[in-house]
Amino acid sequence: GDADYAELENQLGEPLFKRNTRSIVLTSFGELFLPKAMRLLEDSEALFQTARDDNDMKGVVRITLFRFPGHEQVLYELLTSLDPYPELFIDWRLDMMKLDTVQNRIDMGIRIEREPNPNFIVRPITLVHHALMTSPGLIEKLGAPENFEDLRQRYPFSGLLNPETGKVFEYMLDGVDTFVPRHLEFFTTDSQSEIQAALAGKAVIQSSNLACRKYLEDGRLVNVLPELKLETWQLYLYRPYQTL
Repeated sequence: GDADYAELENQLGEPLFKRNTRSIVLTSFGELFLPKAMRLLEDSEALFQTARDDNDMKGVVRITLFRFPGHEQVLYELLTSLDPYPELFIDWRLDMMKLDTVQNRIDMGIRIEREPNPNFIVRPITLVHHALMTSPGLIEKLGAPENFEDLRQRYPFSGLLNPETGKVFEYMLDGVDTFVPRHLEFFTTDSQSEIQAALAGKAVIQSSNLACRKYLEDGRLVNVLPELKLETWQLYLYRPYQTL
């Protein structure tokens, strides 16, 4: 609960959350704890207030999430934390597509969206910032773009395909305006594969600080136009108000 977070912040000597009347988001210091987002999965007091004792911790819990860096570790930590509950089983739905929470009987999950779904009980994890990224090698080869229009006209881009329509997702600027690159030279349905195309110097991609953190830190990827502010989305843990 809040008292536990306050105690942890006191021990660390740093605030983990920025709080106001409408939302709670992680501070920059708190973002260092993002790989341990699985701790939020264990916060059963906040997410599940139905289990009166250990005997109630049984049955199947259905969890859905997308492929983000460290999702394997989240699963490992979750499963090992359930050793005291041998009758509690996990149904793990790793899927980029949004599952219907009622039809698929989803109990909880992790999502990234512009705004959290109002039909969910939400625990914010962090804000996710998007940018246009590529390898330093491609910039050296083509010359640094003078501006956004120069980038759009001269540079090869990756096209992320919508598996439902077979068409390329639109490139978004600010959540309202879109743009069409002149050269689409790599296509995939997988955002992680897009990152490999960028690392190989084959394309500019639109990705996030969450997905590309380690490559941005070691210099293998760079933000092509840092002054260009793209969308900021929310990463959050949720449970439906009612699960069947």
